Amino acid sequence: MSKRAFFGTDGIRGEANRHPMTAEVALRVGMAAGRVFMSQDERRHLVVIGKDTRLSGYMIEPALVAGFTSVGMDVRLLGPMPTPGVAMMTRSMRADLGVMISASHNVFSDNGIKLFGPDGFKLSDAREIEIEALMAGGLDEGLTGPSQLGRVARIDDSQARYVEIAKATFPRKLSLAGLRVVIDCANGAAYKVAPLALSELGAEVLPLGVEPNGFNINQDCGSTAPQAMARMVKHYRADLGIALDGDADRLVISDERGQIVDGDQIMALIADHWARQGRLTGGGVVATVMSNLGLERFLQARGLTLERTPVGDRSVMVRMREGGFNLGGEQSGHIILSDFSTTGDGLIAALQVLACLRESGKPMSALARQFEPAPQKLENVRFVGGKPLESEQVQGVIAQAEQRLNGAGRLVVRASGTEPLIRIMAEGDDEKLVSQVVREIAAAVKKAAA
Repeated sequence: MSKRAFFGTDGIRGEANRHPMTAEVALRVGMAAGRVFMSQDERRHLVVIGKDTRLSGYMIEPALVAGFTSVGMDVRLLGPMPTPGVAMMTRSMRADLGVMISASHNVFSDNGIKLFGPDGFKLSDAREIEIEALMAGGLDEGLTGPSQLGRVARIDDSQARYVEIAKATFPRKLSLAGLRVVIDCANGAAYKVAPLALSELGAEVLPLGVEPNGFNINQDCGSTAPQAMARMVKHYRADLGIALDGDADRLVISDERGQIVDGDQIMALIADHWARQGRLTGGGVVATVMSNLGLERFLQARGLTLERTPVGDRSVMVRMREGGFNLGGEQSGHIILSDFSTTGDGLIAALQVLACLRESGKPMSALARQFEPAPQKLENVRFVGGKPLESEQVQGVIAQAEQRLNGAGRLVVRASGTEPLIRIMAEGDDEKLVSQVVREIAAAVKKAAA
């Protein structure tokens, strides 16, 4: 398969106003994607566009609009909207394409473009390559005539529509009345919809990260920095806390004691709950190579499987569709519940955790630790240019580490698909050995990257 020049593991991403996240690239994406998804019939073709709260969204959005309309595609603007909300609206509005402008959990200075097909699923590699081939052409290619230009409108009630869809996933027989919930929206895309959904289901809501200013998305808040949420839970004696990321497709939970619950524990909780209710399909869960060995052992003890994929919720979703699974996700908090959504949805996953809490009658601390995690060490090494993983010395150190773990643990060393980072993860029952091999590989990578 051809190498993609723009698309990574989760769309196109980079520093705003620097290649590839420039207005010109956004314009080319709109023109190219519009041409790929416009069939030859006479009907009008439609794309829906949502975004998070980054300042650069005001630059990327109009460039995309110009691209789509110039090839004859109508545009509906959703405004600030969680990524899964864009996927849902793409399907419910019978659009040909959906676009989310976001860099997810990254800092405000980054931005990205994610594309969804008419079925609400992220595009395949083949489709992305098709779009990239057209992006390489001239800006005067494929333009429509003056009378066929696309029309643009704003959907004013898009957030209310998403709230109703999310609420409908919570069991009708249950209520959140009497629960005090902290919700940290990371000053991102869910800053309105998440507190509203929880409140309408009856919870007493304590919001955090709901004052976006274009610069503060994910800044000391959200799922990548949940400490503020955990402190707030303890201070206000809340029953639990929920921290979303900038585009609300992932979450972490805090129990009432302020202890953080990651994606692996959330998947274990929902899997066990659904399996006992006969709702879990596929005979297990799909997760990535980064998920903890403890999750695998927990599922095996219940006669369930853990199927592993490469990193990225798109890889997880592909395997879920192939195998008929309805639960999958990542340790980082992307939880995909395919009964309800075509991609990770932090709010809907949180509602399932709240359903488990309500039906069990137990405090969150009694549900938070479904399994004892195997010792796991993660380290990210930032690099500038080059490909440190291709260094013979680095490969040698990795080979030695795998020998030393020798079946008693796992090692994953990979380049991030969204940032200039080498991610090193080792796990096993010998905590000292796990830490040592990660330290040695990180040192070799730093030396190769110097």
